[in-house]
Amino acid sequence: MQTKNEGAAGSQDGRSAATGNAPKGNVAALLPIGVFLVLYLGLGVVFEYVMGIPMGFYNIPIVVIFLVALLVACVQNRKLPFDEKLSIMGRGIGDKTIVTMILIFMAAGIFVGTVGRDSAESVAYLLLSVVPSQFAVAVLFVVSCFVSLSMGTSVGTITLITPIAVAVSAASGFSLPLCVASVMGGAMFGDNLSFISDTTIAACQGQGCQMKDKFRENFKIALPAALVSLVIILALSFGADLNGSVTHEYDLVQLIPYLIVLVGGIVGINVFVVLLLGIVSGSLIMVATGATVPTDLLANMGSGAAGMFETTMVAVLVSAICALIREHGGFVALLNGIKSLFKSRKGGQLGMGLLVGAMDIATANNTVAIVMANPIAKEMGETYGISSRKTASILDTFSCVFQGIIPYGAQMLVAISAATELGYAVSAFQIIPFLFYPFLLLASSLVFIFLVPEKRQVPKE
Repeated sequence: MQTKNEGAAGSQDGRSAATGNAPKGNVAALLPIGVFLVLYLGLGVVFEYVMGIPMGFYNIPIVVIFLVALLVACVQNRKLPFDEKLSIMGRGIGDKTIVTMILIFMAAGIFVGTVGRDSAESVAYLLLSVVPSQFAVAVLFVVSCFVSLSMGTSVGTITLITPIAVAVSAASGFSLPLCVASVMGGAMFGDNLSFISDTTIAACQGQGCQMKDKFRENFKIALPAALVSLVIILALSFGADLNGSVTHEYDLVQLIPYLIVLVGGIVGINVFVVLLLGIVSGSLIMVATGATVPTDLLANMGSGAAGMFETTMVAVLVSAICALIREHGGFVALLNGIKSLFKSRKGGQLGMGLLVGAMDIATANNTVAIVMANPIAKEMGETYGISSRKTASILDTFSCVFQGIIPYGAQMLVAISAATELGYAVSAFQIIPFLFYPFLLLASSLVFIFLVPEKRQVPKE
């Protein structure tokens, strides 16, 4: 990430590049990124497809792989003393955006640990009890959108709602791949928009924009894709041969903290204040309803914060690696390469999307992909005159598009695993044709990039 002085330098580089006086970069400085991608992707393929290890990509210690990449970055640029390299890494890690990002990660983890996730199932069972079974799959999609928007996690949403999707399929006669894919599509909707999602936090803090501004930018892209997806699901539902319905007990009181966080984020309240309100209200409700005993409350908070350890360490290590790469001329080389392919401002936006998409395909983790792409995208935004909210929106949207459809992503693997545990076999390639939302989100993103005008951002002096 950039400090104020580094950001100014980046702007100056961008302006000189735009006028044809682009500084020379050093392609070799990008070697740490290449080492990470080769090791992570290579080991993932071996674990998953050669050794047959379930969720092989997620058995790889990503923090260790990033440490190897950091070691490579430290070995490079021998003209620079190691002590100076440590200072450069320290400035990168100590940047305000990184510190803020880490604190938000911790607060979001404590919130989730406080309120738990099981209560989110209540929304699904409530709607399934009052809506005709003909619309059950549409309900799964809408509920998944709401739950992921409230919880900020697509994997958590899929874990909760997929068993309900299996029950809907078994009881009503709807296709299991359609039911599971509808849950996955809705989960990616919220992952892209939620104020407490890792991807939203990483994109907004990396680009220095307000979450509410990024939400408004994203909502214009995500809503049309969601509505068209819902229409397609309804059209397919009308031809189904139904034979039953799903009923279950539900309790909506525990959803109040989620609603507080959701509404507070939309109206623009400071994210720390919103999360604090969610934690306090969640603590009171969980204890008052007997869902959590007081002695377990602090332990749950600690578990929630600990669950953010890997994401936090990735942010720290990536910022250190990127600081060294920038110092060695790697980002200038990459930016010049992208500019040679994408001449226009709209092309630059597409280049951002493809950049984070490539990172996501390689890492199978949209948060990691955004953290890696952030500093490069920031310099691209300054060069092409793209607003910070637009850049954050593109990074989050394109990462969710690719994460939502790759067959080896956590979302797909968790969905398949949840169905398998209940005795129902379904494969990724059966599910992919029904993933309407990610594909439509891509189409909607391209429409907004190439057809919808936006005011050009004037680089700061």
